[in-house]
Amino acid sequence: MNGVALRIAVFVALVLVLGLAEWRWPRNRARPGRRRRWPVNFGFGALNVLTVRLLLPWLAVDAALWAQANQLGVLNAMRTPAWASITISLLALDLVIYAQHRLMHRIGWLWRVHRMHHTDLALDVSSGVRFHPLEIVFSMLVKIAAVIALGAPAAAVLGFEILLSSFALFTHTNLYLPGRLDSWLRWVIVTPDMHRIHHSVLRDEHDRNFGFHVSWWDRIFRSYRQSPSQPQQTMTLGLGAFRDAREQGFPALLRQPFVGESQ
Repeated sequence: MNGVALRIAVFVALVLVLGLAEWRWPRNRARPGRRRRWPVNFGFGALNVLTVRLLLPWLAVDAALWAQANQLGVLNAMRTPAWASITISLLALDLVIYAQHRLMHRIGWLWRVHRMHHTDLALDVSSGVRFHPLEIVFSMLVKIAAVIALGAPAAAVLGFEILLSSFALFTHTNLYLPGRLDSWLRWVIVTPDMHRIHHSVLRDEHDRNFGFHVSWWDRIFRSYRQSPSQPQQTMTLGLGAFRDAREQGFPALLRQPFVGESQ
């Protein structure tokens, strides 16, 4: 199975498993509205795949193969053992994505591109692919630059891409986890309860918990928040603006980076 087929297989399996799990054990009571939201959210997921393929001659894995062929990047220059290169690459790329995410909340024009992701009024597995195409292209360019600078091996990059898309689905899932299990998991990975705080309507909460995979970066860089001011079951999600049904349609969301209202 090649890399693309593997990513598709993992993605489809997780959507089915997590979608069923969140239907059976929901956490937040916001009405998911799957009939309206899922076509929009998964539609953006499909559009983003097509956009990256059409606009960028390279993906992150291609950049890794090119860097390796030309012995570019820190890890290639140091001739680091394969196991160390893979470990360092996974952690470094995760840190890069964490930093990118924080910047997208701090810099005005980046926030306008990213905020569409935050206008979802309910969270579920489909929210994990609800990103504007401009954000996806920007993120891929950041990853390509990081992969070349690192000299990350292609296997590590493929693994990271699978982890990134998988955790995007998992952390947005409206899934109840027992409190003790959630607390234990949070010492290592980002859980749905931890990430849901990042989608709170309150700015001081949606400017916290930026991590995608591991929870360490939020703790190390002091952006971690343990719990929201409202209970997880009833906390209000989304942004104060863009709550009208007309602003949740595909055309309106596609235009959103170019209309008013900052944070």
